[in-house]
Amino acid sequence: MYHQEFEPNEALQDTIKCFWYNKMDYGELQSGYEVLPDGYAEIIFHFGSSCNISVDGIFQALPSPFLVGLLNQPVNFYAEGHFEIIAVRCFPWTVFDLLGLPSGKDGLRTLEHPVAELQSNLSKYIHAGEIDEAVNQVEQYFMNARSHVAASSMLSKAGIAMRKAKGIMPVSDIAAAAHTTVRTLERNFKHSSGYTVKDVSGLMRFEQVRNQLWHYPNTSISSLSFELGYTDQSHLSREFKRYSGTTPATFARKAKQRQQAVSGNFVAFIQV
Repeated sequence: MYHQEFEPNEALQDTIKCFWYNKMDYGELQSGYEVLPDGYAEIIFHFGSSCNISVDGIFQALPSPFLVGLLNQPVNFYAEGHFEIIAVRCFPWTVFDLLGLPSGKDGLRTLEHPVAELQSNLSKYIHAGEIDEAVNQVEQYFMNARSHVAASSMLSKAGIAMRKAKGIMPVSDIAAAAHTTVRTLERNFKHSSGYTVKDVSGLMRFEQVRNQLWHYPNTSISSLSFELGYTDQSHLSREFKRYSGTTPATFARKAKQRQQAVSGNFVAFIQV
């Protein structure tokens, strides 16, 4: 798998974390790739073979683009052959305003939206290997969309504080950083993202544990629990299993095996 990230224009940095591109070759057999929860929402354009999700054991094709909102458990997607992705990684409290859509807790949402009109041109650039130009087209679309959205100073300040604290900051401190009350922050945050501040903070904190264990599987789980403000190791383990479906120790073993020999049938999307 090849992965590349692109920093957004400064005018977009309060709404978009980055743009990214993935290229994968799965061969003739349909293979699964697991997307793990984190603190972002993703707008996914895909090219090449179809992209599917399994619902009650039945594969359903996903259109391009589709939206992956905040997840509370892993989601498995399936593809075969040559498969490429261009994606927009958004902050969850900005993505719905940016798209002009009502917020919600949809982990996965198909988009009947003008942004889908980009697909044809993007396909041409991808086919020609002009990835930079394809990303530029997406960025220009969102530059225009961003110019029509009134930014919330409160949510922007809250988001900056949450990201700096990596999900560890109490809600009262986040409200103070945003110069508002907890009640007002929670109301506005849930309206914009569909989730509470605590929900998103929990995902951000899980993301820190997940990334550390994925890249450094020998990390002490007990030390991580202390570093990231969990009550104890058991608390970390419960939260980790809640979002990943597995224990941190099992996840670390899988990461260690991946470092020794990468499987051709499994790709876990760990975006950092």
